[in-house]
Amino acid sequence: MGKGGVVPDVPIAVLFPGQGSQTPDMRELVAQREPELLDRCLELVGEDPFARVEESTRFQQPAIFCASLTGWRALDLEPELAAGHSLGELAALAAAGVLSAEDALELVVLRGKLMAEADATGSMLALVGADEDEAAQVAAAADLTVANDNAPGQIVLAGDRDRFDAAEAKADELGKRAIRLPVAGAFHSQAMEPAVAPFRAALDATELGAPRFTVISCASAQPFADVREELANALIRPVRWRETFTALHDAGAERFVEVGPGKVLARLAKRIVPGTKVETPAEDLVHA
Repeated sequence: MGKGGVVPDVPIAVLFPGQGSQTPDMRELVAQREPELLDRCLELVGEDPFARVEESTRFQQPAIFCASLTGWRALDLEPELAAGHSLGELAALAAAGVLSAEDALELVVLRGKLMAEADATGSMLALVGADEDEAAQVAAAADLTVANDNAPGQIVLAGDRDRFDAAEAKADELGKRAIRLPVAGAFHSQAMEPAVAPFRAALDATELGAPRFTVISCASAQPFADVREELANALIRPVRWRETFTALHDAGAERFVEVGPGKVLARLAKRIVPGTKVETPAEDLVHA
């Protein structure tokens, strides 16, 4: 896609990234293009989450959400489909009009806070090159949970850190590499259970609108059916991103645009459906 150029009228799928997609210039993007959104974010968080984005999910989630929503608003897109990776689902639903931007931001701030408070002993472990069966073997050997199936050869486990030695030993036995992630929580596992009820209560108090386009849930790889139930339970369910992106592709999407910061989902897409190209226009938006 050229900057401001005309593109062919083909089915578009928009991708919204999750945690780990932060970039150094995303605060500048939000400040430049959506200063009111930035001000409201700082008010809700109580401080500048962009300044502490590497410290906690409590800060990372609202920062990435604001950057993603800003990226969406800056682009003239009329997609048929959208999906978000975990946190990105709230940005996708806001873009589709299911959630208002204000409500979505409030939910994201609460979600980050609840997830940060839910688990003090857990973290996540990436398995490089492992297939589904091998990941299941490592998880079973160490009593961990398969939390993210991101792409072929990129599966993430979650659970107590004291079980990671056993997981690494099993991975080594299988000839695979295990990488401990700098994450303060066993996200998308039962460790997040304390966050589910209060998050569901907030969702129950939130008004929902009719979607302007279809949003695929990354927990089911199917279109959202019960937004409140699915968003709440997604906290303890694995992210099925490989299947989700495949579903977008199979539904007829021919053009993919990652509207949030970074290129995490673009890189995963190439591994899921070889030859896929994903546009990442966010890097061109600052000072554009």
